[in-house]
Amino acid sequence: MASITAKLVKELRDKTSVGMMDAKKALVATDSDMEKAVDFLREKGIAKAEKKSGNVAANGLAHITVDGNVAAITELNSETDFVATNDRFINLVNTITDLIAANKPADLDAAMALKNDKGQSINDLIVEQTQVTSEKTTLRRFTVLEKPDGDVFGAYLHNGGQIAALVELEGADESVAKNVAMHVAAVNPEFVSRDEIPAERLDHEREVLKKEALNEGKPEKIVEKMVEGRLRKFLSEISLADQEFVMDSDQTVSQYVASKGGKLKKFVRYEVGEGIEKKVENFEDEVNSQING
Repeated sequence: MASITAKLVKELRDKTSVGMMDAKKALVATDSDMEKAVDFLREKGIAKAEKKSGNVAANGLAHITVDGNVAAITELNSETDFVATNDRFINLVNTITDLIAANKPADLDAAMALKNDKGQSINDLIVEQTQVTSEKTTLRRFTVLEKPDGDVFGAYLHNGGQIAALVELEGADESVAKNVAMHVAAVNPEFVSRDEIPAERLDHEREVLKKEALNEGKPEKIVEKMVEGRLRKFLSEISLADQEFVMDSDQTVSQYVASKGGKLKKFVRYEVGEGIEKKVENFEDEVNSQING
């Protein structure tokens, strides 16, 4: 049997909001398999759903450039908020995003080699930024979208670039696309529509929901209807098309877009630092280490 560490227990509690003993029991029952432990808790009715997790800790900015039929979204990271909010950093992320939109590089290596009109590469600009601020600066990721003439882009930056959302619609207009981008920034869907959700993900969710309903003591003859109802709710949480539109909860996002003569096609959402775990310093230990060092 795998050992049950405090770190594993904390991770499971963060994902499910259950108590410490429930988390430990679930890990024991599943031999410390995190995914199975989450399912175990849900099936027991202790955790109704896994919380969206991801340590949002790194600093920096995301930015979007729309240039005709091409749009680019980027994330540039820094070590502190102080550096990320100064004009030099803001100008750098704007310049990098413009260059990427204009040149459509295939990957990060190709992006780092792009040069501005002074012959400086993105890599050169980032090295210079690091030297000036004494903080590591990193171009973490980017996405380039290209659209046909009949489509429209919608772009939205939240809180100066802490969250960036880029949307492509077929038809409609830019104001509609921007409204959808604001929704994406606020609600954080995983897929454009239910058609994009892998079959194994749906099958897995259906099985978990079935066990959950049976463990609640529901009669088997109504369990299937309950499962389908709960599955629809699950879809409405992760599928952009099925989500209630934040500006009008009486209609879904797809209904809103259709009412404006459009159709959902693509979206990209960046939240600065998502998935990056930041080192947490203990101030007292830091002071002591410097005194004793």
